[in-house]
Parts: sequence; C-alpha cells; structure tokens
Amino acid sequence: MGRSHRSTTYEDLLVQGLSNKGEGVAKTPEGKVIFVAGTVPGDRIHCSTFKKRKGVFFARLNEVVVPSSHRIAPVCSHFGVCGGCKLQHMDYTAQLEHKQLEVLQNLKKIAGVTPTHTAPIVGAPNPYWYRNKMEYSFSNNRWLTAEEINTAAIVSKNGLGFHKPGMWDKIVNIDHCHLQTDPANAIRNFIRAYAEKHQLAFFDPRAQMGFLRTLMLRNTADGKFMVLLQFYKEQEQARTALLDALVAEFPQITSLLYCINNKGNDTIYDQDIHCYHGAPYLNVQLENIHYKITAKSFFQTNYEQALALYTHTRSLAALKLTDVVYDLYTGTGSIALFLAAHCKKIVGVEAVEEAVVAARENAAQNNITNTVFESGDMRHCFNADFIARHGKADVVITDPPRDGMHPKVVAQLLQLAPKKIVYVSCNSATQARDLALLKKEYHLKHAQAVDMFPQTHHIENIVLLERQ
Repeated sequence: MGRSHRSTTYEDLLVQGLSNKGEGVAKTPEGKVIFVAGTVPGDRIHCSTFKKRKGVFFARLNEVVVPSSHRIAPVCSHFGVCGGCKLQHMDYTAQLEHKQLEVLQNLKKIAGVTPTHTAPIVGAPNPYWYRNKMEYSFSNNRWLTAEEINTAAIVSKNGLGFHKPGMWDKIVNIDHCHLQTDPANAIRNFIRAYAEKHQLAFFDPRAQMGFLRTLMLRNTADGKFMVLLQFYKEQEQARTALLDALVAEFPQITSLLYCINNKGNDTIYDQDIHCYHGAPYLNVQLENIHYKITAKSFFQTNYEQALALYTHTRSLAALKLTDVVYDLYTGTGSIALFLAAHCKKIVGVEAVEEAVVAARENAAQNNITNTVFESGDMRHCFNADFIARHGKADVVITDPPRDGMHPKVVAQLLQLAPKKIVYVSCNSATQARDLALLKKEYHLKHAQAVDMFPQTHHIENIVLLERQ
C-alpha cells in the first residue's frame, strides 16, 4: 500500500462523476477529490479513505444514503468482488452518457482539440452475453468471502475464475458470469467439478506447481466453442481423461486445444498449441468476410459491435478505388480485409508473426488479392523503405494497443502526410495524447465512440483526421 494513511470518514458526499476506471468521484467540502468504487453519479454516500495517491484520495463505501436515479441492482452475484463489470450497478443509458463524456473530455483536455462533428455513441444491442472470448485461471488458494472466513465454511480452497483486482495470486471463484453465452458457464463449472472429483491439482502461482493452469473459451455467433486448457506439466492420463470428458459432455466444442506451459508466466503466444479434437480454429463471418480465428488470434471480443466498429471505420475512411491504404497494427487483418474491396491496395503491418500468417490465410480464404501483410516492430519497420516498397498511402488506418502509438510512428505518419488518418482506439486517453502530436498537421473532423464492453469502463473511439 506504500505510505501509511490515516483514514478519514466523510458523510453525505455527492458523487459527481466517474473516474477513467469506473470509480465514483466525489469532493469534500474542502475540495479534496475522492474516488469511491461501487458508487454511481448522483449517489449521496458515507465513505472512509484508505489511501492517497497523486493528490487523490481513495475511499471505501460505507453507506449509500440517497441512491442515484441511475443506480440499479447488479445482476451478478460476483459484482464488486471479481472486478470485471464495474458498472453493473448503473443503468445502461447512463453508462453510455458517461463513456461519451469521457471520450470528449480526453480529446479536449489531453489533445486540446474538439471534433468538428461528434456522432452519438453506438450502444450495444445486448449489454450482457456479448463476449466471444473469456479467460480464467486456476488457483489452489482462491479468494475467500467474509462469510466463509467468519463461519469457517471452507469446503475447498481451489478456484477457477478471475484474478482479484490488485492480487496476482488470488482467484475469485466464478459460478455464473453474465458476459459469455451458454454453455460457457456450464463448460467452466464442469471442468472445475471434474477436477475436484478426480483430485487434479489446481495451480499454485507462488510455488509454481500444480497441473491445471488456465482456461480460455471462445465462441462463434452460431454457438460453436473453442476450449483451450493450459496445463503446467504433462500428466497424459489425467489430461486425456479430462479432454475426453469434455468432448462427451459438450457437442458444441468444435475446437478442443491444450498446451503444456511450465514457464514463469501463463501467456500462450510462445507456446505450442495442440489440437486434441475438432479443428484448430473457429470460423467467424462479418458481412461477407470469413475469418479463421485461432487460439492466438486477436479478434474483437464482441461480434455485433465489431461489425459496427468496422462499418463506421469504413464509412469515415470513405475510400476510393484508386486509394493505397496502410493498416497499422493490423493484427490478423480483420479491418484490412473488411476494407479491401473499397480501395486499390491495402498494406497491413503487425508485430506478431503468427498474426500476419493468419491474415494472409484469411485473405486467401476470401479470394482477396489486393492485400499485403508484413510483420515487424512498428517503430522500426514503418519507415522510408517501407513506403518506397508499397507506395505512398492516401489513407492510413491505425488501431494500436492500449498504450497507443510510439512517438516514432507518429513522427513517421507526419512525414508520410496521408490525406486522411482514421484512428481506432480502445483507450481514448492515449489516443488523445497522440492526437496532440498530430494536430499541427491534421484537423479532427469526426469522432465516433462505440461501446464494445458494456458494464465496464472501457470504450472504443474512432476519429477521422484530415490533413490541413
């Protein structure tokens, strides 16, 4: 926790907004800013501070004295503990209003720009059951509820679920998650029950030992599932029996995969993935484009909103059949392939070699011949030689990770000077930081937020930049 903090209790504070991580923001009569998790703008609360960081106080909610008109009962029994859906206690209309406001405030305060036009945020048709990918961890030392501790009613300390926020070695055991469609909950609970019954060892992250390590579930819109089990060590008989049981129980599993990972972290991108049953991929379709999604593929985790995101990106780009387009941070080429029919050529760049291979395969599968995909670190490969090889871009699409673009990439964009840049971002703060560097040459014409992640504080934002 750092320096010790003397707790102060405040009564009858008004929650006035939300932080960029979904905590309620209140102010004391003296003007101190306090972040209080589990609160909604409009709540009047009692709270007690427990730490201070960078001039901001963090407090625990003691009581909601007068609830906000936007406060609703969360649907999930794990709300407030697992840390995933921080906004379940806030009606969806208010969630959208907050996310729209956050995007515009970041553009104004960080970038110092205001869009010529701001379109209304695109809300999700389904604010629950929308995720097509979930990742869970096994632990032999799960998070215990206060009731369990007080009553000593602890049957097992094994858990399969999400990491407790701020605790890398504690797992919140998840019984029912409202984010991924059935039978996702049934698959996860079946695996946990099977493991308990057959005394399979859950992973110990501190001692780096055990058998069951992580579980990933992916699904298609038509109900097919990919299951990837990550084992810490090979125990062939136990592994085979568990995988056979899954195949027998769930015909929806059309891709059953596993890997053996005994390294210090549980990332799979440097691991060999073995296909035990079915195909090593799922087939996904957006409009008329078909994608093969592997265990290592990055793909938007909300199919309905991915289509909205790509459609708005295409609309803002307003491509011509004579245009050369660059797609920076292309991943598996999902945006590039979606736009390919509307331009002369589109060149995708991505750091992960396997993603580039998948992008090329997806292009071939769709008989798309005007795409080129290259792998490399964007800071180094996006240079004058790259431009000489592929021709000067008329339009650039960029969809970087949460950290945004490296300053060298921004500098190269300014030197390239395309007519238009369409910047897709999952972090409007780092997007705004990059726009502050681009604004000397580009005008912010349009902003379009798309809510990919209902019940969370995350938001996607698309901006159109035109050269001045």
